[in-house]
Amino acid sequence: MNPLPLVFLDDARADFDEATDWYEAQKDSLGCEFVAHVQEVFDRIAVMPRLHPVVFEDVRRAVVKKFPYVVHYQIEVDRIVIISVFHCRRNPSIWKSRIG
Repeated sequence: MNPLPLVFLDDARADFDEATDWYEAQKDSLGCEFVAHVQEVFDRIAVMPRLHPVVFEDVRRAVVKKFPYVVHYQIEVDRIVIISVFHCRRNPSIWKSRIG
């Protein structure tokens, strides 16, 4: 099966970039480790988008290993829309407000 393309909401890209910068500021190479773990999630979503559970309406959640983050996404006919790369302790109403 061919992977579906991933499309990122601007807020999701900002989530990812801000978290990466924060981890890198904590310890050298920790930001790179975070990126690698999130990329594993992105790769898995692209190939097996229905693997992860629906958590709200048609939004699914994939857990990032070793970091307190989840990726929220929606499956469309020809692509996957990444809604957030979200810290587990943040208020979920933030990512829910992004659903169109």
